[in-house]
Amino acid sequence: MKIGLQIPDFTLPAGPAGLGAALGRVARTADDAGFDMIAVMDHFFQIGMVGPPENEMLEGYTTLGFLAAHTSRARLLTVMTGVIYRHPGILVKQVSTLDVLSGGRAMLGIGAGWNEQESRGLGVPFPPLAERFERLEETLLIARQMFDGDDQPYEGKHYQLERPLNSPAPLRRPPIMIGGSGEKKTLRLVAKYGDACNLFPSPELGRKLDVLREHCEREGRDYAEITKTCLFPADPARSTAEMVDTLGSLAGLGIQAVIVNTSNLWEPGRVEQLGELVSAAADI
Repeated sequence: MKIGLQIPDFTLPAGPAGLGAALGRVARTADDAGFDMIAVMDHFFQIGMVGPPENEMLEGYTTLGFLAAHTSRARLLTVMTGVIYRHPGILVKQVSTLDVLSGGRAMLGIGAGWNEQESRGLGVPFPPLAERFERLEETLLIARQMFDGDDQPYEGKHYQLERPLNSPAPLRRPPIMIGGSGEKKTLRLVAKYGDACNLFPSPELGRKLDVLREHCEREGRDYAEITKTCLFPADPARSTAEMVDTLGSLAGLGIQAVIVNTSNLWEPGRVEQLGELVSAAADI
């Protein structure tokens, strides 16, 4: 099983002045430890499950560019970009730029978006859920077209691109990870367009994967082509052995990679401790 690391919290005791140096150290340590992915959230305000909205939150793609300069092997992505945050043509340019400058390590993590508070706060239009899913499907089509170097016009219901030129092209087509577990819409989009899914490790996880398999059958897609991932909250009180047991259970359901998040990532030695999972999970 592959192990990724999410960096969800940017509030340090020393404040923002030391954040750049601390983030660089975390990234280098995670890269050296063998984490397959390093991810950040694509939010502009901190989310409630981590802290109050006033807590520090770095913009995602600027941060990934910084992480690219401090790493050499881990893949880089947001978990997840809300489709309403950026025009799809600009989003594809951002991911392609990250891919070129990181030596081919970018992924596109994307979903329908949910945080109305930050959207309203910053003046980002927040359409109804049905429209967000329409925009998500159009964005996936545009991303695939632009990643493949096709600059023919795109005419959709919500987006019209006269010439979706993408130069420089990514060094290789960035994998598209679609986040969310909605059975009717999200998992259908995964089956149709996604290279990977990202789910929650809930008691319903097995059923969600069964639903994804059913969508793949309807779409004529090979279920095995899609990398199945989930988030993996790492409780500091749990030992590596206990977490490995949980990883084994997830693998038994069909999960191939997890993205670890934790509440105390900045504590000395914490990234190294989590790095023990990388080697421990190699045979799962």
